[in-house]
Amino acid sequence: MAQDRLPQSAHGRPSPRTALERLAAGADRAARITHTEHLPPRVGRHASWPLGIRPEVVAAVEAAGIREPWEHQARAAELAVGGESVVVATGTASGKSLGYLVPVLSTLLDGADAPGAGGRGATALYLAPTKALAADQRRAVAALAAPLGTAVRPAVYDGDTPVEEREWVRQYATYVLTNPDMLHRGILPGHARWSSFLRHLRYVVIDECHTYRGVFGSHVAQVLRRLRRVCARYGAAPVFLLASATAADPARAATRLTGLPVAEITDDASPRGELAFALWEPPLTQLSGEHGAPVRRTATAESADLLTDLVLQGVRTVAFVRSRRGAELVAVIAQERLAEIDSALPRRVAAYRGGYLPEERRALERDLHSGRLLGLASTSALELGVDISGLDAIILAGYPGTRASLWQQAGRAGRSGQGALAVMVGRDDPLDTYLVHHPEAIFEQPVESTVLDPDNPYVLAPHLCAAAAELPLTEEDLPLFGPEAPALLPQLERRGLLRRRAAGWYWTRRERAADLTDIRGAGGKPVQVVESATGRLLGTVDAASAHTAVHDGAVHLHQGRTYVVEHLDLEDSVALVTRADPSYSTMARDTTSIRVLATDVDEPWGEARIHFGSVEVTHQVVSYLRRRLVTGEVLGETRLDLPPRTLRTRAVWWTVTDDQLDAAGILPEELPGALHAAEHASIGLLPLFATCDRWDIGGVSVPLHTDTGLPTVFVYDGHPGGAGFAERAFHTARGWLTATREAIAACECDAGCPSCVQSPKCGNGNDPLDKAASLRLLTSLLSSAPPDPAPAIRPEGSPAADEPTAGPEDAPGEDAAGGG
Repeated sequence: MAQDRLPQSAHGRPSPRTALERLAAGADRAARITHTEHLPPRVGRHASWPLGIRPEVVAAVEAAGIREPWEHQARAAELAVGGESVVVATGTASGKSLGYLVPVLSTLLDGADAPGAGGRGATALYLAPTKALAADQRRAVAALAAPLGTAVRPAVYDGDTPVEEREWVRQYATYVLTNPDMLHRGILPGHARWSSFLRHLRYVVIDECHTYRGVFGSHVAQVLRRLRRVCARYGAAPVFLLASATAADPARAATRLTGLPVAEITDDASPRGELAFALWEPPLTQLSGEHGAPVRRTATAESADLLTDLVLQGVRTVAFVRSRRGAELVAVIAQERLAEIDSALPRRVAAYRGGYLPEERRALERDLHSGRLLGLASTSALELGVDISGLDAIILAGYPGTRASLWQQAGRAGRSGQGALAVMVGRDDPLDTYLVHHPEAIFEQPVESTVLDPDNPYVLAPHLCAAAAELPLTEEDLPLFGPEAPALLPQLERRGLLRRRAAGWYWTRRERAADLTDIRGAGGKPVQVVESATGRLLGTVDAASAHTAVHDGAVHLHQGRTYVVEHLDLEDSVALVTRADPSYSTMARDTTSIRVLATDVDEPWGEARIHFGSVEVTHQVVSYLRRRLVTGEVLGETRLDLPPRTLRTRAVWWTVTDDQLDAAGILPEELPGALHAAEHASIGLLPLFATCDRWDIGGVSVPLHTDTGLPTVFVYDGHPGGAGFAERAFHTARGWLTATREAIAACECDAGCPSCVQSPKCGNGNDPLDKAASLRLLTSLLSSAPPDPAPAIRPEGSPAADEPTAGPEDAPGEDAAGGG
């Protein structure tokens, strides 16, 4: 770590290459860089705004310093003005927002000038996956529309909007910025109060639409169908304008999301500065982990060092960390190290994550915009299009789960056209280790398709109830909600949720139908984190994460301060915490069992067989580990007494026969460890093949499973009804399991370590594991595997309102009688 302030270039900050050279100074540091990719700058291509755009809007854009649009912006505006729904899927900072804002502002002006428009003409609705992005976009719209007068009245409508402002928004705002959660729980159930706005609705803007994947995306797809139905009731048929990071087949994904035909624009005509992208592997330490495995320095500690060094260079940096706890820890470590050099520097670094109170988030966002903060450790809450001008560098503390997220995070820097630096620090797990040594898997592969399944009955059923509560549900409505809707209605009638009458199906209960589901896939009431000594509310944790994040004895970080959970009260959804400074972090462990409910499809691989179908998973948090800060050394394990939770979901599983085991030379005593190791590694590698995160999936391995009668490895979706990940795994099984075998074989350890077959959340303490036997097992399994077919699955990836991707503390369980 640098100990002195380093000289800067003439413009005040070093170039990306210079900054990287300084980070790599010293023999031990240089050896940690496994690959550097230099992406060259790109020249932009201009066009003209299409006919139909108001000259006042063009003048406002020019006044903002933009004389001509890029070609993709002009094409998006042309399609929008022509009434065609469109998705713009171009790179980060390519100006997607201007492409949809210009036609929206032009239409709002047209509506204000229309005869008889009165106080309200045309309206537009903007949906963002996070509150931070909506607030940021409101600032941008207000600035751009300032010369246009009162025809454009932007306003944010979300959970942070004061009650006294909400009526004004409903009655007078012409451009309402909100999120899918508020649309689901607030706007649609109260659509009568929004009738004037909905009657005049011309455009629905869906920003960062690639984040609507998995269960969350499936819920949002049904919310949008409900919106279209209610709009039709008021005579409106809005055009949908979608913006996405670069994605595979964006038109197909957008069509699946909206239920409408959507054109796509993927040719990015914007200029780009040079990007220096380094892959960084932390060194092995002298410590031993579970069962004597070598331990690599943590990505958290390594990222904190890099953040410290970049702050000392005057390089404005955001470090993306995968968990809330990790983000807090990176900020704390960097602040402590900066304090050793200059007592004023720690104030230039902070953490940012979901779960903060609204006023805390807004203050941090202001400090980012003003430049008061020089370094920030953030969860993926800041991954999306929040405009943080002037960032020079991005640190990724671990692979973020998908290539789409990786490029989205890396693109946060260099948004003003200057060069940028990105460093991905590999964590000690199979996927990260594979990637830092196989750069072609990042730089030579397209981004993933977006997996979502609106027909999932666990998703669809509550939205049919919500739709019936909004307006009686008729036979004519059913095609809008998909082919599974007719079969679900009789079930909802039998459960007493809907009642059929001559005019259609009606919601029968007094409670709100919209409260039947949490569209973020978390479920249940959020747990409030309360300081016991003062009664002060520190923040919230979603119900699904409570067992792992705020169990009794858990270490909880908030705004750089450390607390220990005294007691988790599940009945009242409260976790009482007390201020403390322990020398360790905590990590929950759970155990899992699995039962096959139905097999949808299977395929022979010689004597082996691979299956896809429905399963029931029962898992229970049973203990937690205490790990020393920075080193990750295990200090001890404490038992917990928490109730089990049951999940009905979808899984892929494979079986092998005794003859195959004999041919592979696997002895009976080696079999549990071989299966267990193969399961761990396959879970770690699946995110390369499905738009998921390791924490979105779970696994179980059993030497003799009751339902199959054979040695079996399961990998399942960690969400009710499934999320499409296991189905994707089934259809790419050969490539997925081949990469799994290669990752195990390439690891330099002797008996297995976190870089290949050990899992960070193994309920069995990573015991038993047999690395050598797992290689023989996978080689035997793959020897008769057919080539992967073209995926015959539904198109393609779940998360808190200000944190759109899961982290370790927010995870479903993985593991059981040997498992991830």
